[in-house]
Amino acid sequence: MKPNIAFVTGGYSGESVISYKSAVTIEKHIDHEKYNVYTIDITTNGWFYKDGNDKAEVDKNDFSITVNNKKISFDAVLIGIHGTPGEDGKLQGYFDLMNLPYTSCDAAISALTFNKRYTVAVAAFSGINVARSVVLIKDQFESADEAVKDLQFPVFVKPNNGGSSIGMSKVNQHSEELGKAVAKAFNEDDQVLIEEFINGREFTIGVFKSNNKIITLPITEVISKKDFFDYEAKYTTGMANEITPAEVSEDIAEQVRETAKKVYKIFNCRGVVRMDFIYNDDKKAPFLLEINTVPGQSEASIVPKQVKAMGWTLKELYSSLIEEALANGKQ
Repeated sequence: MKPNIAFVTGGYSGESVISYKSAVTIEKHIDHEKYNVYTIDITTNGWFYKDGNDKAEVDKNDFSITVNNKKISFDAVLIGIHGTPGEDGKLQGYFDLMNLPYTSCDAAISALTFNKRYTVAVAAFSGINVARSVVLIKDQFESADEAVKDLQFPVFVKPNNGGSSIGMSKVNQHSEELGKAVAKAFNEDDQVLIEEFINGREFTIGVFKSNNKIITLPITEVISKKDFFDYEAKYTTGMANEITPAEVSEDIAEQVRETAKKVYKIFNCRGVVRMDFIYNDDKKAPFLLEINTVPGQSEASIVPKQVKAMGWTLKELYSSLIEEALANGKQ
């Protein structure tokens, strides 16, 4: 009998737009011959399964649906929600209560990595290179200028929780632009991270586990045509060059791969994650920027391109993630 898999998409934040783009790719490439797949749209207006004329509200008491008078329960969940509640640990905690295995990091790690400041703090404690930074909490700081007095400009200002570079700015020097950037970030979150700019090449790498082996995907170098890799550069065709595999020396590539594996182990990650690094030539080392525990899966997204460059199909990747989740559920 084929396992019943709930594929969850949507979300409660502005990143839901990205979730739906990822959903198109995932639904196209998931192995329907191997799994019974039910797409569940999770929104602030409710949780629903919809397929053609069939529409059913999710029973949150046991995360089941009833279709044509038949109750359907699930063997595992494929998480495709960017932002809250699918990337910050909320859904993971709920699924843990339901004893349902899922394809992402657990609740604690999802919540931790969703908070950029906590992520770099744990990474630094474990010996991973990170940029110096400070966090501003809404209504609990006197002056942004005072807060950054020990940081060197340029700096990046970004929501501490969230992704897709929404609300992110680069400030090149002490000026009124800092206040504007902080206000922009506060529109997205109650905490704002300000971190020093690290000069170097930007690399991003997907990492996942299959058959208890940590696998690194081919590295991508990101070269933005803007001042930095912001939301527009990420999601507008032609605004950035993403070179996969990166044209880089094997020495640098191996440093990035080994650091990514180390980070995956340190954070006890599960499923496929994407890590962003800056390789600094002066230090001759990669600096971790952030960990994305539900990376984008649209046709234009980086991880699908890396999977293709490795010689895998997306069907193979999604099957591997689902099988890993099913195996975790049997432990």
